[in-house]
Amino acid sequence: MKLTIIGGAGVRTPRLIPALVRRAERLDLQEVWLMDNQQEKLDLIGGMCRAQAEKLNAPFKVILTTDAREALKGAQHVITSIRPGLEQGRATDERICFRHGTLGQETTGAAGFAMAMRSLPAILAYARLIEEIGAPGAWLYNFTNPAGLVAQGLHYAGIERVVGICDSANGAQHAVSRFMSIPLKQVFHEVYGLNHLSWTRSARIEANADGTGGEEVLPALLTNERFVQATHMAMFAPGLREWQGAFLNEYLHYFYHRDEALAALLKKTETRGEEVVRLTGDLLARLRTTTDVDAQLSIYHEVMGRRGATYMAHARGGADRVKMDNVGDDDEGYASVALGCVEAIATNTPHYTGLNVPNRGTIPGMESDDVVEVSCWIDSDGIRPVPVNNIPEHQYLLMRDVKQYERLAAHAILERSRDLAYQALAVHPLIGSYPLARTLVDEFLTAHQDLVGTWKPTTS
Repeated sequence: MKLTIIGGAGVRTPRLIPALVRRAERLDLQEVWLMDNQQEKLDLIGGMCRAQAEKLNAPFKVILTTDAREALKGAQHVITSIRPGLEQGRATDERICFRHGTLGQETTGAAGFAMAMRSLPAILAYARLIEEIGAPGAWLYNFTNPAGLVAQGLHYAGIERVVGICDSANGAQHAVSRFMSIPLKQVFHEVYGLNHLSWTRSARIEANADGTGGEEVLPALLTNERFVQATHMAMFAPGLREWQGAFLNEYLHYFYHRDEALAALLKKTETRGEEVVRLTGDLLARLRTTTDVDAQLSIYHEVMGRRGATYMAHARGGADRVKMDNVGDDDEGYASVALGCVEAIATNTPHYTGLNVPNRGTIPGMESDDVVEVSCWIDSDGIRPVPVNNIPEHQYLLMRDVKQYERLAAHAILERSRDLAYQALAVHPLIGSYPLARTLVDEFLTAHQDLVGTWKPTTS
């Protein structure tokens, strides 16, 4: 097998290497191509990944390149994790949002749209290239944010073998596994919603082969204060948790605690994007000081540990994420989702996980081509979403509102239409103002014109 990672110099790539080594024999993995358009970063992080693979006696070659065609030629499986506009683009989006008194978060609300403006066209270009020169039936696993909206746009553009990957879709599964000290593969969760807007209301232990039956444990855990305090559920108000009756995706904090979240973020002297710019710069500067792989990995884990610990700190009252979520028990992160799918398809080994895929009747009332975040079974025949029924109305209506935004946003980006972009942000629950939507879209287009090009002028 040839596996290609587009954005191979990204800071998450080193976490993929040990996971690939563990799976290499089962996958008959021969080559791992790391492609990136930043040569120095590729030399530093890609070089560290190659040395890491050699240290682990990997049976596959790690090949570094800035040539997308060579990287994708004959690849059976492709992971995309890129950041058009780099970390500074995110910081710019946040400052634009904050100037206008609205939330700035790269996957949620206005800043999520700005990120999608840059991400969707770039991923679509790679998807077209995979269709042209990849292996027959090649699969694309997209981790680039906002993953659900990008997947929606790709499906509108006719890309079929694409999966939206997000580790937060499996947050409840991991939380139950850690808290109860049960292997992850024995926990079957029912997640439903959209990317970064999902709920999990069931987690069964030792279920049947099809995920049915087994012992239901989640409702009792949701009333267990030790479980709540050990997870990000502690971010949500007790009355909200009781009302929802589900394990909440952490990004729902921006909806259910909107004003509180915005006030906390506005008080910070440094946005999350600016913090990421600083930490990434620190990481690269320190990696330049040594060629010893052990020293490099030590630097990497220390800096990434700091980055992870402060994630969504505004919602945690400044508390250290490691203390609250026990992060670190599952060192694969998103790799466990993407590579689990790769292995299931390549070896016909059934795998159960939460993914972003076309609805196709999975959630009644949603359109067939709506990309939704749901539990799925994966094997060599492809991906089978698990049907979801009887969603509480308040959750369903929020999902419908955000999906209306995603449909409009995807078409706006594909058509480069200002008018559709204004409509998209105007219907988003976190914005809800047409004049504000116009202001935000126009400022995003001006700030990122070198990446997004010229859009159609408004007709009104």
